[in-house]
Formats: sequence, C-alpha cells, structure tokens
Amino acid sequence: MKQVIQNFKSGELYVDEVPMPSISNGMVLVKNKYSLISAGTERSTVSVGKSNIIGKAKKRPDLVVQVLQNMKKEGIKATLDKVKTKLDTLKALGYSTSGVVHASMDSKGAFKPGDRVACAGQDYASHAEVVSIPQNLVAKIPDGVSFEEASFTTLGAIAMQGVRQANPTLGENICVIGLGLLGQITCQILNANGCNVFGIDLSERLVQLSRENGAMEALLRNDSNLLSSIQNFTKGYGFDSVIITAAAPSNDPIELSAEISKKKGKVVVVGAVKMDVPRDPHFYRKELELKLSCSYGPGRYDVSYEEEGNDYPYAYVRWTEQRNMEAFLQLLAKKAINIKPLITQIFDISEAERAYDIVLGKVKEPHIGILLKYDDNNNKLKTLFKVNTSSISKINVGFIGAGSFAQSYLIPNVKAGNASVDTVVTTKGITAKNVSEKFGFTTASSDASDVFINSEINTIFVATPHNSHAKYVVEGVKSKKHVFVEKPLAMNYEELEEVKKAYEKGTSKLMVGFNRRFSPIAQEIKNRIKGSNEQLVINIRVNAGFIPKDHWTQLDEIGGGRIVGEMCHFIDLMQFFTNAKPISVYADCINSENSQIKTDDNISVIVKFDDGSIGNLIYVANGDKSLPKEYIEVFCAGKVGIINDFRGGFFHSANKVEKLKLKGKGHKQEVLAFMEALTTEKDSPISFESMYNTTLTTFKIQDSLRTGLPQVI
Repeated sequence: MKQVIQNFKSGELYVDEVPMPSISNGMVLVKNKYSLISAGTERSTVSVGKSNIIGKAKKRPDLVVQVLQNMKKEGIKATLDKVKTKLDTLKALGYSTSGVVHASMDSKGAFKPGDRVACAGQDYASHAEVVSIPQNLVAKIPDGVSFEEASFTTLGAIAMQGVRQANPTLGENICVIGLGLLGQITCQILNANGCNVFGIDLSERLVQLSRENGAMEALLRNDSNLLSSIQNFTKGYGFDSVIITAAAPSNDPIELSAEISKKKGKVVVVGAVKMDVPRDPHFYRKELELKLSCSYGPGRYDVSYEEEGNDYPYAYVRWTEQRNMEAFLQLLAKKAINIKPLITQIFDISEAERAYDIVLGKVKEPHIGILLKYDDNNNKLKTLFKVNTSSISKINVGFIGAGSFAQSYLIPNVKAGNASVDTVVTTKGITAKNVSEKFGFTTASSDASDVFINSEINTIFVATPHNSHAKYVVEGVKSKKHVFVEKPLAMNYEELEEVKKAYEKGTSKLMVGFNRRFSPIAQEIKNRIKGSNEQLVINIRVNAGFIPKDHWTQLDEIGGGRIVGEMCHFIDLMQFFTNAKPISVYADCINSENSQIKTDDNISVIVKFDDGSIGNLIYVANGDKSLPKEYIEVFCAGKVGIINDFRGGFFHSANKVEKLKLKGKGHKQEVLAFMEALTTEKDSPISFESMYNTTLTTFKIQDSLRTGLPQVI
C-alpha cells in the first residue's frame, strides 16, 4: 500500500509502498478515503525532521537530557549507536482520516466491515491507504456527511475540547486568536453555540475567511483599530473568554488575551504558544482564569483509554475523545457548521509531495485545508513486501518485533554472526519497511505468519511486547524453527506449561535473552570461583529507576510488570553463578499510599538453591539516577567478585584486590553464543531447565507477595 513517509534523519519526504498494518484485539482496520493535512502541526513536525542534528537538539532539549544520562550509564559509543538508530527511522505523518472499515476486532463489536468511519491519532490515522486504529479513536460517520468533511474530525474534536474548556453560554462574547484551520473550526462551533465571535489573525485572507464562516467580526493583529473595535464589540467589558488557537513562538497571544479579557474572564490555550504569563497588570488585577485544553479531550495520553480500549463511564465523563469526535460529526450532519469552504486543495496520495511543498512554503499557493485522496486498490493491499535480494546463509533468520532494543542489540549481532536476515515483522508496515532497508532484510511484513510458513527461515528472533512471547515461541517450535526470545519466556503458569510441552515434543533449540550471564565480567568472575566447591552468597542491588504505572511494561496484560519482565535477569544470573536449581523464594515489598508508586517495584527477594547457596535481590524504583543501576557481589570460599554496573568491577582474594576492566552487559556475546550453538549442533547456551526455573521463580515471587509466605519452587 502507499503511505506518506518522512526519513527523520535526512528529512526527505516521499510516498512509498509498505506492507499494510496488522490488526489485533481492540483495533479497527480502515481503508482510507481521505486524510487531512493539518498544515500548522505537520509543518512543525516535518520541519523538525528536515533540520540538522543541532536543530533537532534545540527543538527537543528533553531528548538531549536523556542522551547525556545514557552516556553516563552506557558510555559514549553505545549511546551514539542508539542515537543513530533512533534518527535513522521512517516517520508516519498525519492524524485525521476518514474511510471504510475493512475488518474490526473492537471489544464491543461496534464496527463492521463496510461502516463509514472517521479516525484519529498520531501514528495511527496516518496518510496511508490502510490504517489500524484503536477502537476508542474511531467514530461512525452519520448519513449526509461526506468522507471529505469527516476527514476533519480530529481537528474538530480538538476545537470542540477547546470550546468545552471555555464553557461558553448563549450570547457570550468570545475571541479566537489564530484563524488557521483550528481557529476557523473553533469560530464555527462557537457560532453554532449561540456566541458572538471575534477573530484575530496576522493574515488578511484568514481574517476574511473567518468573517464569511463563523465570526461576527475579525481583524488583523496589527490593525490600529483593533482595541477600539474590541471595546465596541464587547460594550467596553472585554471578552467573556479568549481561546488561543494560534501556533507562535511569541508571547504576544498570551499578553493580548489578558488585555482584552473581561474581569474574571477565561483564557483557554489550545495552540502551541509561548506562555510567559505576566502577573500584572491584567492576570492578577482581573483575576483571570487560565486553562489549557488537552488535544481531543479526556482519554488523550491515557494508555488505558487509547491503547487498551477502556472507556470512561458516560455518567461521570460526558465528553471523551471519541464522544467529541462523534459530537463534531453530528454538527456536520445537522449542517450547523460548514467545512467545505475550508477545503482548498485535494491531491491523490501519489501527489502528496506536491501537497507538502505547499504546506512548507516551497510553492506559494493559498491554502488552509489540504486533503489527500485514496482510491480503492485491493490488489496492492498485502502484508508481505519484498525489499531486497540477498543470498541465504546456513542460519536464515526471521524477526518478529523490531523496536529500538532489537535494532540496537539483536539485529546487528545476528548479522555479525554471519546469519542472513530474511523477513522482519512489525505491526506497522512502515516500521518493517524501515528496518528491512536499514539492515538488509529480504522482505518486510506486518503478519507473523509470514515468518512461520516460510520454509527457508530456520531461526526466529522474538522481540515483541511480553504478552506475545509464549505464543510465538510455541508456534515457532511447532514450525520446527529455532527460537531466540527476549525475556520473559512467559507471562503466567499456563503459558509456561504450554511452552514446556511444545519444547519437549519438538527438536528446536530455544534461547531466552538473559544477557547478563554472558557479560565478560560475569564470565571472568565465574571462572575465578570455579572449583571452589563451596556455597555462594550473592547480593544484587538494582537501582532500576521509576517507570510510570501506565507504561506498557507495567501493565499486567501486556508487560507483566517488572518482576516477570525484568527481575528474571537477576534470577538467571544467580543460577549462572551457582550452577544450582532454585528451590524456594521469599519476597516482600514496601507499603505506600502513593497512587503513583507500584509497590512491587521496590522489593526484597531471597532465593535458596538446592546446593545450599543463597541469593539476595534488592530491586528499587525509588532511588536516585546518580547511583549506578546494578551492583553485584558474589561471595565464595574466601573470594569476592564485584560487578559495578557491568562497566567494571573488582576481585578480592588472598587479601588482595584486583580491578577488573571488563565492560558490557553481554548482548553481543549471548547472540553469538546462540548462533554458534546452531552452526555447531551444540546445546543451547542456557539449558531449558534453567530458563524454565528462572521464569517459574518470578511467578513464585508474585505468589510470595500475595500470600506473605515463602514459596516452594
């Protein structure tokens, strides 16, 4: 299918063929008819991509801080490699479309194939022939509303939320500062609400358009009569509310809004403007109320609402993102607002570059609402897309999942192991296309079955969200393919037993990405304590850092939480040092009434092994970032090995201490060890029993927390 793409590294913008996206639970697959280019927002987005690395850094200082913090933890080279991977990506554009449902897996059964719908969401409602949209960001188009009009729905919902924040009543005087696309729609909604609307902008064309469509009066910002006209319009009282829909680096919209507001008036900020709020003379003396409007409305940036499809109760949250979309569509159906005058150009998707030339000012042409049009093209809608032609090695790999971790730590090391990379699968076709081009995969796909049915692929790497690991492992083993799966192996007892049954019946080699045991310093310490024939005491302290509860790794249904998804690393490391089986575990965590804290992210775990060794794990999320993340002590027979964040360490023996200058967490070594096992017919680098026991122990840790009792493994 065709999709508009921007290479974030080079800034190049173009239309290309990519695999169509996949559909999963809670998603709706839609064949687009039209998509709206939001000139203001997309001009800014594209401009960031076209700027050089210094320009990108200036526009995203928050990311610069992350880079500097990462350098302290992982070093300059590893950080620069990560930055290069992040920059060298293909970015989807667009967030407001209309089309026809092709297939739906929404949980309520609300959408059927053939339904006409409007769609919203950055990275979802993209400029593409087919899009996969979370169910709460889809709304049915009423009869009498065209696809062209419905493609404005996301912008309409944003305008609707801004108006709701102002909460205007019949007859109020409202000013809209910024008469671009969002401002024009806002004026019309206010007019339909019975308000007296006054518009202000820098463009004479937009001022005139506003007068013709929604505003009773509109003037240029630099008009010498502006303030006197406002005095006459409001009878000297000032505006009941001012809604700022402009996008400007200047503080002028904020200062002007305060000046023209009535006493105890409201200032609502919808657009991206500078907000140095001056206390005097107006905000303080008039007791003005300053409010911000969050995009489409309640639900925005809430993972539970947007990605998991959980709606808010109608009685308690009357207007959500989806309900704002529906309300805007109803205004269109009632002809209470008229979008047609705002449509200035329509281009076929294949001509999208011409459309963006207008948006970016390369072509001087008046514009406000630019639409991209999509024709029915069923013959080209496919999940598998050939990208390169390459020879097949003895180990021919398919990747399911290719996020930043896989691109940084797995794929490059697979290629370093002289394997051929055949097919890469991601839910979004644009990502699969990007990864295939970047690393030389033969084909890109959005359907995992394309890997399993490919007889030429003999090895699969799974780097997807945790809740799909067990499923793909079982399917891979049943397909007689070797499988490397990132941790965890499974999310619960039932999945773990399914994996065990499939593995025991098959002949495939299986490996879980427990990389730390392969680190040079862990290997060195184990070699030095080998043959001691004495039980070990292992202390591991992990200063993991805070992760919000709504992050996907923390969600029980997707990531499983940090006990299953992260602490498994350290249970495996204990097994590595002891060469013993865990037989019991006891865990306890903090108590806190702070709703932002996940208490089991701050936990103490004691593991007993069948050889008499013991392991202590202190895992915390409430520490300070200046403290290194991981500190490990291994005590045995008068010897002590210390690992300091896998960037070095010490070995104490015979009253002497030796500094160990060994770096790295073992990502490269684990992949190469697995590849060697495949080429030399050796056993997998980690036994299945060990991987099984590690995963089982994490479940027993959860049971110990629930019961308050030690658990037998």
